[in-house]
Amino acid sequence: MKLTLHHVNLCTENVDRMDGFYRDVLGLERESHGLPVLEKDKGYSGDVAFVTDGRIQTHLARRDVLAGFATGQVVNPVARGHIAYRTDDLAAFKAHLEAKGVPYSDWGHAAVAGWHQIFFFDPDGNVIEVHEVTEAATD
Repeated sequence: MKLTLHHVNLCTENVDRMDGFYRDVLGLERESHGLPVLEKDKGYSGDVAFVTDGRIQTHLARRDVLAGFATGQVVNPVARGHIAYRTDDLAAFKAHLEAKGVPYSDWGHAAVAGWHQIFFFDPDGNVIEVHEVTEAATD
């Protein structure tokens, strides 16, 4: 089971303003490939802008403090944002979390088609995503 940093998700009330800041001030580029297919009818319908430094994506998402309720999940990754890692074996990673006594919310494919996502908290309450590409996705 290997983990690699995939993206950082920042939540905002104004996606366009954040997109402009990260592109104009930080010089990031709009991401044009490997973008997730958002499942806007399954619990999170917010707008998202995608920018990159050429290696790691930054997802600039509209804040939705009710997305956890809409999906029946405890952990809400679009209330305050999260850091995301990609794995090649999500089942093994979930077993690892269970062995360590770390509870997680299994969002399945509720937010992104082709990505099986889980979310959990670090000791300070920061949200962490781990996902595996499970279906034909663009990345």
